[in-house]
Amino acid sequence: MSSSSGAARRARPGPWPPAPPPQPQAQPLSWAKRTGFQSRVSGESVAIASASSSGQVSLPRPAEAPSDLESGPPARPNSALPPPPAAAAANAEAKPQPPPPPPPARTRRRDSDGGRPNGQAAAAPLPQLLEEEDDGAPERPKYELRDSPGVFPIAVYGFQHYISMLGSIILIPLLMVPAMGGSPDDMAAVVSTVLLVSGMTTLLHTFCGTRLPLVQGPSFVYLAPALAIIYSPEFFGLNHNNFKHIMKHLQGAIIIGGAFQVLLGYTGLMSLFLRLINPVVISPTVAAVGLSFFSYGFTKVGSCIEMGLLQLLIVVMFALYLRKVKLFGYRVFLIYAVPLALGITWAIAFVLTATGVYSYRGCDANIPASNNVSAYCRKHVLRMKSCRVDTSHALRSSPWLRFPYPLQWGTPIFSWKMGLVMCVASVIASVDSVGSYHASSLFVATRPPTAGVVSRGIGVEGVSTVLAGLWGTGVGSATITENVHTIAVTKMGNRRAVGFGAIVLILLSFVGKVGAFIASIPDVLVAALLCFMWAMLCALGLSNLRYSAKGSSRNSIVVGLALFLSLSVPSYFQQYRLQPNSNSSVPTYFQPYIVASHGPIHTGSSGVNYILNTLLSLNMVIAFLVALILDNTVPGGRQERGLYVWSEAEAARRESAVMKDYELPFKIGHAFRWVKCVGL
Repeated sequence: MSSSSGAARRARPGPWPPAPPPQPQAQPLSWAKRTGFQSRVSGESVAIASASSSGQVSLPRPAEAPSDLESGPPARPNSALPPPPAAAAANAEAKPQPPPPPPPARTRRRDSDGGRPNGQAAAAPLPQLLEEEDDGAPERPKYELRDSPGVFPIAVYGFQHYISMLGSIILIPLLMVPAMGGSPDDMAAVVSTVLLVSGMTTLLHTFCGTRLPLVQGPSFVYLAPALAIIYSPEFFGLNHNNFKHIMKHLQGAIIIGGAFQVLLGYTGLMSLFLRLINPVVISPTVAAVGLSFFSYGFTKVGSCIEMGLLQLLIVVMFALYLRKVKLFGYRVFLIYAVPLALGITWAIAFVLTATGVYSYRGCDANIPASNNVSAYCRKHVLRMKSCRVDTSHALRSSPWLRFPYPLQWGTPIFSWKMGLVMCVASVIASVDSVGSYHASSLFVATRPPTAGVVSRGIGVEGVSTVLAGLWGTGVGSATITENVHTIAVTKMGNRRAVGFGAIVLILLSFVGKVGAFIASIPDVLVAALLCFMWAMLCALGLSNLRYSAKGSSRNSIVVGLALFLSLSVPSYFQQYRLQPNSNSSVPTYFQPYIVASHGPIHTGSSGVNYILNTLLSLNMVIAFLVALILDNTVPGGRQERGLYVWSEAEAARRESAVMKDYELPFKIGHAFRWVKCVGL
């Protein structure tokens, strides 16, 4: 009985799954919604009116995922408000709606998205610098990294490659040696040394570095720190033989900076540092290197304004207005803009000198203005020295054979404060080289190099800088920034051609007359060419921004702040308590580099004062610090920042083409595969 009553008390099982609870009845639409009444007060009605007036249909939108900085902002919501849930349920019961189609791919450029992240092998666009074909599509080089075009094409294209980069290789010693008090013979010796070291380091980088077709040589990154060392307070009292004394101090500082760069590369620290380096950091840093010499450029050109302007106008005409003119199938004016302009202007100056245009009765250009008794000669002696082409006697006095050798200027003198300045310069030179590695690899290689290959290249550049210090070139060695532009213009990306040109440079360095001929270029023509080279350096630096989101306000503010502060902060340090004409032995265009003697930082250590005042007066240091801090602290997606994407080592080892591009020759790398910083 009890069991039957318990069964009666148990509820009978219902259907499974249980029926949903009853839904509330749908409320009828309001009169305003059914009739489309437009009110001037209700916000809802205003939204409906705007939707109807724009032709949009009020449909329920699917739930959107939270916004992601890497994929750009979400699509802008529809201006029409969706109907209330009750009305939507009623409509769904009355007429079932088909599932909404997937949203079409958005083709317009997003606000914070510059496209695909650079470095992806499948879709990375080729670098597009200064030259395009007529149809607007970038063109691959005629000969790429591992091609074998034959002996004659290698010789022709290798010679062409180096001639197009002649200005970047030879102009730095023509500026530095006079600042150090050197004679024309000293300048000829330094030029020959630069040719030798540039050839040796290029071969070293081609075989043991990244193996990309990149010419190594004296870098403009080291020029400003070298000038700051040249005009250090301890050198002001030198009366004789100051060139060799200053050169020995420079050698010691360059060797210290190169040794630090070797540690940065071969210890693998560069692989970690790569995470902080991207186009937004590289662009203002490299641009600041070119902008930092504005005080020298046209100031020196003005000493012989007609020849300087003529030189500048011709090189601009060749590089811009005649850049698409072809002779024998080659864009001769674009490829040889610098040497052609130099040759034409130099020939005109020679004719004017021979016809007596720059001759003044009773005046000798070789007599200093301070020793001239005649006021007439004191007025014109500077113009004679700047405009005439026969003021240098290096070509007549130099020997036919010259053998630059290590320690030719004497034993290097090591100073820790000057060495630390060069260590910072080597870091910035490494940052500049990273941009060149990535851009050139997109042109000539299968894929970008691995982080280990980049570290290996920086380590080899450190070895190259040590060699430059031992031989005494006056500045450190690095990848010349103009490499990428030269590859794009000459269509030559073959490392055999670059190696052949390096061998030619080494052979030319043994001919003393070659260095003397280059050393006899008039100063005003050198200054005009440097104006063009520094402007191109600035442009090549800013061109790295093409890898990031061009319309991003974040990137624009970071780059703008870095560039402005790189000009303003050093100007404060350079002008702090600087008395006009306080040191008449230093030209006005070099006075920004005597900041170590009057800078605003005063601590208990003279060495610390020297380091801080010197480094904070360098434009590239300020640009690098500001861009590095802001870009790595201000939020931004990978595509917006344009982060460099390097190849993975494991994936690269599985692809034979990538291995052939970057592995060390003669299977040397097989013994060092356990060392990540060596690369493959």
